[in-house]
Amino acid sequence: MTPTARPHACVVEIGAIPISLRTGDQRFLDLLRHRYAGFLSSACPQFDLDFDLIGAGSASDDDARVRREGPLWLLERGDFQAQWDPRAGRGHVRQSRNPYALDSVLRIVHTLILAERGGFLLHAASAICGSAETSASSRLTADGATGVLARPMDAQAYLFSGISGAGKTTLTRLAPPDVTVLTDEISYVRPSERGYTAYGTPFAGELAKAGENCAAAVAALFFLEKGPENRIEPLSAAEAMHRLLRNILFFAEDRELVGNILATACDFVSQVPIRRLVFYPDSQVWDDIRHFEGVPALG
Repeated sequence: MTPTARPHACVVEIGAIPISLRTGDQRFLDLLRHRYAGFLSSACPQFDLDFDLIGAGSASDDDARVRREGPLWLLERGDFQAQWDPRAGRGHVRQSRNPYALDSVLRIVHTLILAERGGFLLHAASAICGSAETSASSRLTADGATGVLARPMDAQAYLFSGISGAGKTTLTRLAPPDVTVLTDEISYVRPSERGYTAYGTPFAGELAKAGENCAAAVAALFFLEKGPENRIEPLSAAEAMHRLLRNILFFAEDRELVGNILATACDFVSQVPIRRLVFYPDSQVWDDIRHFEGVPALG
């Protein structure tokens, strides 16, 4: 791409944060539009990411390395290298063409943004229960691209976290038709006037399907365990905090941002009911979730 070339671009809005993805490669742009089809937006981007491709490549099994160098964040894995300047709201990515590299870059960038804004990404499934109708303010953007659909006041989002095999994907597969699945893998959580709000994400797990681009206030976080029957049990604040921190996605070793995450986790635990959900893999578990009213927490 020459300096004067006008790159192709699309805006991907996740968690009500629109980011412009810019590339000089039309085929790569087509891949972006297909992969994030439900999250394309005509909103004015808050941030920009410019992409240079370095070959076809395959996904790397290496852990991502994220470090600060002066004002810049440096992101690196076997299939990508990136610089992120939070002050300018701009980043530059050199990566292979595979979409898993792009997913990883977007997740890391969003964790850095959220750490500054009191939110986080959580290794958790999430879903919305409530009215099937969207609010009057929910609409498609002017050019037909989707924007975040806010649910009515009676709709509530529930988060389902746990170790691998605890049942996140099983629970989302069992969801009845009137439940809106936000994700089966990575939940997007931001503070709001109503406490915390969960947003749909395109980051899929075993379902291999993007979540719905919707949002609703978080009513509860359940840590999952499979068992012979359905029951909701209280957790102490200390155990809730320990489990929450263990499942928050954060890649950077930075004292300031780690302090932000810790403060956010403390606030989340103080505002949102966090319980253990033991469940038998049957759709009836959703009746218990719908009727959850906040089993008293342990001291």
